[in-house]
Amino acid sequence: MIPYIGYFGSFLTAITFIPQVYKSWQSKSVGDLSILMVLIVVLSTIVWLVYGFAVDSGPVIVANFIVLALTLVLLYFKITFKKQPPLS
Repeated sequence: MIPYIGYFGSFLTAITFIPQVYKSWQSKSVGDLSILMVLIVVLSTIVWLVYGFAVDSGPVIVANFIVLALTLVLLYFKITFKKQPPLS
């Protein structure tokens, strides 16, 4: 039962960035998204992945691999989407 709880927790963790990725993709805008936050998330997920592989924890590896992928998408959006001019 405990492994299922771990995988369910990893699923919930992994989907946390999906709404932001979807909204950013739809609006083609990430102006309010903090680049520092994105970089911190990338670094923390890399550290968690190293840990997950070191202790052979499937839930940690799965969750952080997905979070890293979604965060890298946000980073790509942050770099490629042009800042929108303010509405007057």
